[in-house]
Amino acid sequence: MSLDRIDPIFESSFLQPADEAQRSATSKVAVPVTVAYGDGIGPEIMEATLNILAAAGAAIAPEKIEIGERVYLSGNTAGIEPAAWESLRRTKVFLKSPITTPSGGGYKSLNVTVRKTLGLYANVRPCVAYAPFVDTPHPKMNMVIVRENEEDLYAGIEHRQTDEVFQCLKLITRPGCEKIVRYAFEYARAHGRKKVTSMVKDNIMKMTDGLFQKVFEEIGAEYPDIAQEKYIIDIGAARIASKPERFDVIVTPNLYGDIISDIAAEITGSVGLAGSANIGEHVAMFEAIHGSAPDISGQDLANPSGLLLGAVMMLVHIGQADVAERVHNAWLRTIEDGQHTVDLKGPKSETILGTQAFAQAVIACLGQEPQTLAPVRYKNPAPKAFAASKPLYTRKAPALKTMVGVDVFVHDAVRTPDALGAMLTAFNDSRLELQVITNRGVKVFPGGFPETFCTDHWRCRFVATDASGVIGHADICKLLSRLTEFGIDVIKTENLCTFDGERGFALAQGQ
Repeated sequence: MSLDRIDPIFESSFLQPADEAQRSATSKVAVPVTVAYGDGIGPEIMEATLNILAAAGAAIAPEKIEIGERVYLSGNTAGIEPAAWESLRRTKVFLKSPITTPSGGGYKSLNVTVRKTLGLYANVRPCVAYAPFVDTPHPKMNMVIVRENEEDLYAGIEHRQTDEVFQCLKLITRPGCEKIVRYAFEYARAHGRKKVTSMVKDNIMKMTDGLFQKVFEEIGAEYPDIAQEKYIIDIGAARIASKPERFDVIVTPNLYGDIISDIAAEITGSVGLAGSANIGEHVAMFEAIHGSAPDISGQDLANPSGLLLGAVMMLVHIGQADVAERVHNAWLRTIEDGQHTVDLKGPKSETILGTQAFAQAVIACLGQEPQTLAPVRYKNPAPKAFAASKPLYTRKAPALKTMVGVDVFVHDAVRTPDALGAMLTAFNDSRLELQVITNRGVKVFPGGFPETFCTDHWRCRFVATDASGVIGHADICKLLSRLTEFGIDVIKTENLCTFDGERGFALAQGQ
């Protein structure tokens, strides 16, 4: 298989530029890079990666920081110490091994924390097949997944609301959508990619995923030179698994992107082959896409390729494209020669190597190029390449926001829908009246079905009754006061508003 189309993935990397001093291709000054060895297999693959970079002549000055499981278990629920943040803010470049987030106990995902805190809005994950040397059913696969990296369900806003019901808020913002969609189109244009595919679930989540798709269509209209298509995420994921060669660049919200990039990486031959870049306006982070794999840690079995290819992207980012090219071509030659880790074992494997022996095999190939796979060719990107394009997001004038009702969420494990509805109807007045009660999104009052299973969590929608169709916060406070006095357990409220006359809330299923 020819890999001619792999070159543009890395050729200019399309990352936010590092400092001008770091960009000089002729400078021999070592670039400070924050390095985290991580947990599980992390230390092993980081050692292998840094050994290869050093042998290839990478001019970097690693600043080691401690993150992950040990920091969590010391009592820091964020998993990262203040001194580590100072290193990241100083170097603006982060090479990170996978870490382990302890289960339970309120520990927050460090990956999510770093991405959101530093504004790393774009996760770029190339997924390429290396047939025939790595066994794969899809030898022509060559796609890039551009995943939104800061919001969606990964906002991590969760609550237990009743005995039976837990909630996770899915936050999709217009700025988040515009930034990631424009990035995907600019990336495609800069790297000679021909098509951008949106993957959403807007047939169900019409407002959140609907916004993402709307922005995709708005911004896509500015790029007539690039083909565009949309897939519902479920069939999209299936097509990635069955016909990945039909995709070029995929842009998608956070959770979907996390899932499909693992699917895509796995069907290239191993999830251990995929590196990724996390791009922000100020800082960039480079890593493998896989986890810390504690089940094989310390056994010299891990494949360092994902982290190594992430490091290759980092080298391009800091202006050391010649070293990146040297490393990547040596890695391709190693794969071609059948020098594989155990996860790549297949018909073309000549020798199965441990983590460190594989690194030494790559080092031995430095200065060589693949003979069947197409050699990669890198160039240092123009220092301000991205800044020359359109702004990622421009805030628009605020819409006219009008409050027209309120959803009151109630905890009640005793009453039937009809009994609850009859009771709440008594709270109707000249300003607000009960319109509908739902349970898990389905209308159960008025006119509910006896077959509908109900939990102890109810959404009770009150809407404006007067001719203006408008209410104020005082009206909601009055309603809540009356409900509380009557002993109703109010969990939370959501104001119902229109924006320039457009409804800003979903109807109930069955309403």
